[in-house]
Amino acid sequence: MGRKEIACSWKKRTNNINEVFDFKGKMGAGSFSEVFMVREKETGNLYALKCLKKKFLANSNLENEINVLRKIKHENVVGLEDFYESRTHYYLVMELVSGGELFDRILERGMYTEKDASLVVRQVLEAVSYLHDNNIVHRDLKPENLLYYNMDANSKIMISDFGLSKMSEHGIMFTACGTPGYVAPEVLAQKPYSKAVDCWSIGVITYILLCGYPPFFEENEKILYAKIMRADYSFHKPFWDDISESAKDFIRNMMEKNPKSRFTTEQALRHPWIYGDTASDQDIYRSFCEQIQRNFAVSKWRQAFHAATAVSHMRKLQRSHGELPGPAPAPPEWCDEDGPSLGPGAPDGVDRTPASRSQVAPPTQPLNACRGAPAFRSESSGPQRPSLNADTVDRGKNQSGQTLQTGVCSVM
Repeated sequence: MGRKEIACSWKKRTNNINEVFDFKGKMGAGSFSEVFMVREKETGNLYALKCLKKKFLANSNLENEINVLRKIKHENVVGLEDFYESRTHYYLVMELVSGGELFDRILERGMYTEKDASLVVRQVLEAVSYLHDNNIVHRDLKPENLLYYNMDANSKIMISDFGLSKMSEHGIMFTACGTPGYVAPEVLAQKPYSKAVDCWSIGVITYILLCGYPPFFEENEKILYAKIMRADYSFHKPFWDDISESAKDFIRNMMEKNPKSRFTTEQALRHPWIYGDTASDQDIYRSFCEQIQRNFAVSKWRQAFHAATAVSHMRKLQRSHGELPGPAPAPPEWCDEDGPSLGPGAPDGVDRTPASRSQVAPPTQPLNACRGAPAFRSESSGPQRPSLNADTVDRGKNQSGQTLQTGVCSVM
């Protein structure tokens, strides 16, 4: 594979990235990249630094992703702070997000209500509305991509992973991509689609936030896809008995089969469940947690790669008032022109680790969760981009028999 050259006027050249950053610890690794917590020497600021080897990025969507990230600046979106290039590598300097993943934090709360869920969804809607106003469609919204900014009890939500995002001024897209279980019916049906696909995904996320299991769950992929395309979901008893009618109405409008009738982000933000007083304050923590723990392998959602999340590192930093305890780790050996090592078992840079499939058990019998369903291919027509989320490595086929594949989990 040839080297991928990304043309942009604002990238910075470096012969040795160690002259720019102090490396504080490894956060994770993917097939073609490694991510480190770093401290910028000039400013003292902490970042997540993703290091990508050029020779594995031919025909990738990295340039599109970088252009998207460079264009956006929102308080609920994990930001790209800087971009460096050496002879053999690209280095993406990302905002460091330290608060952990959405479901993990909810499980730690001890109390959880519809109002809490509504606040999460409102922040997601505000960020996605901003993206849509800038003609950007995320296309892979799911709970794994929702992170807390820090460990504060009232921390804000951050949207991450723009590996499948698309700038679309004309508003119509054709490439099937996303994660089944969260992807809209029109995408599965191989029809042209619009930014409404993000609103469907937010509806699915809201459903899970209120009951702890996915709206679509089937062992058989063909049946799963058919149910999604029919928008065939239910509010099962007894799991939804304590959930308000307003919440159900919100979900129905977000998970409307016809994208032209589906809520836009602007309509969703005006719904009384989001910006009114109809969200219940009844504690649903126990039932939600039972279902989440039963249906999702929460602690394994980021087995392969922990993105810009560095909870353990940040806790150490907080305990030591700004520095990691003990001697500073040696800089990674690969940060010279030889490039990063890819680890054993992947001499060609391809991660062949099989994806784990979470067991789901709503509301009657064990079934495979929609999260374990095959995800879709990226926009790229070239080789597979590195799959940095273990749960999105699975491959399947769409209704036309075409092999589907997810896009890369980006730096986040």
